[in-house]
Formats: sequence, structure tokens, C-alpha cells
Amino acid sequence: MSYATLDNLTDRFGSRLLVQLTDRGEVVTDTIDTDVIDRALADTDAAIDGYLKDRYVLPLAETPPLIADLAQSIAIYKLHVYAPDPKIEADYKDALRTLRDIASGVVRLSVAGVEVSETGGSGARMTDRERPLTAQNLKGFI
Repeated sequence: MSYATLDNLTDRFGSRLLVQLTDRGEVVTDTIDTDVIDRALADTDAAIDGYLKDRYVLPLAETPPLIADLAQSIAIYKLHVYAPDPKIEADYKDALRTLRDIASGVVRLSVAGVEVSETGGSGARMTDRERPLTAQNLKGFI
């Protein structure tokens, strides 16, 4: 299951931009090269999974709207061979920042059937006996 689709990218960015970014053959066909799109979407999914893997059970049962939006921003950036438009670059950087926030737990996804991993540590550590400092156990230090 991909977090974004060709239809999502077409709705958001338009077919003209997708043709410009994907029609890379020697002979111009004026069509969207779905192989190039599929490769960018697969790379995008792998990047997103890399951020989510330690916090969520993958694959996600459903794609949250936030993840779909981030996937589109990352995929359109990856489709650029040369320097992208400043807006596309800013959206890409924002998407990566949001993914880092999701990975650290600052932003939480509400997805049915997903278990958030817990560390189990409370931060405090106790020992079962006292260890007083006496002349006897400090022999050689005093």
C-alpha cells in the first residue's frame, strides 16, 4: 500500500507538471511516465517507513491524511532532477521535520490498530540494600 498515488499527485500538482518531471526519454511523448512516478512513490514510502518503524506497527492499516500529505510533498520533490521550486523545497523540508516529530513522539498519529511502542523505563532506579560509606569498605581510599 502506497501512502500517495498518481491520482493524488495529479490532483495536487496537475498533470502538466508531472509530464514535465517524468517525460525524460529521448523522444518527448507528452505523457506521464508511470514508471518514474512509481519509483518516486516507492522511495517516498521507504523514507516514511524509516521514520515510523520504531514507533508504529507497519504496514499501517490505513493511511492517515497527514501521512498522505507528507508523502505527496516528498514524492514531488524526489521527481525533480534539477533544483525544485522554492515552495516545493520548503514543503519537502517541512515534511521531513514533521516525520522527525512523529518519530520522536511529538506528533502522534491516530490510526486504528496501531500499537505505539513503549520503552518500559521509568527513569528512576533503586537498589535493594544500602551501601553506606564506612572506613571498612573504603580501605585503601582513605
